[in-house]
Amino acid sequence: MLKIFRIIVITLCCILICTLGTIYSLINLKNPNNVAIVARWFGRLYPLFGLKVEHRFLETLDTSKPYIYIANHQNNYDMVTISYMVRPRTVSVGKKNLLWIPFFGILYWASGNILLDRDNRSKAHSTMKQLSERINKDEISVWMFPEGTRSRGRGLLPFKTGAFHAAIEAGISIVPVVCSTTHNQVNLNRKNNGKVICEILPPIDIQGYTKENVRDLAEHCRNIMQQHIAKLDAEIAQEKLE
Repeated sequence: MLKIFRIIVITLCCILICTLGTIYSLINLKNPNNVAIVARWFGRLYPLFGLKVEHRFLETLDTSKPYIYIANHQNNYDMVTISYMVRPRTVSVGKKNLLWIPFFGILYWASGNILLDRDNRSKAHSTMKQLSERINKDEISVWMFPEGTRSRGRGLLPFKTGAFHAAIEAGISIVPVVCSTTHNQVNLNRKNNGKVICEILPPIDIQGYTKENVRDLAEHCRNIMQQHIAKLDAEIAQEKLE
């Protein structure tokens, strides 16, 4: 019964956010602050899933500068956990077929996100170049999931290099954003589904990296994120014991 109630309330809330977010974004069409505003609306829904989410922001991060934010992509619950971490003047890069998702698709476009045709590799490479040019021209940051797909309990998947090519091309630092493991954590019939920690890590300088060794940069970032996710998981496990 609790699960049915939650599904109804969550669905209504998501439709409401998508509707209001679309109206707001159409009024402020493609404004780079739209994404962070709407992402935070979704990020406020976590109590409906029986979750307690702790958001750890990096106070020393200069958000007036553009960055490439890279985050781990676990499952659909990312919408109410790590989405809250999106900073102002940050847009995301997503698959072109997101446009066809009812309610969400038009919101994703209107809020100023970038749609990428991942089935066309040559076009995707061109998009990364255009992306770096837009970063410097409009002084925006970009949020990307370098795994390219949801991990669904398989751990941190190998990283694709698009985000790192864009960072090198634009000459900007990479900021990792991590979320503790949520695989199999949420049971909508259970009142309390535990704690999740989301954290922004210090920027990673891309100096010394070029397109020739971009995979080394990707692996370096992945190792940092993997180690910190394990640290967050251990912290949550220890809290449960206490």
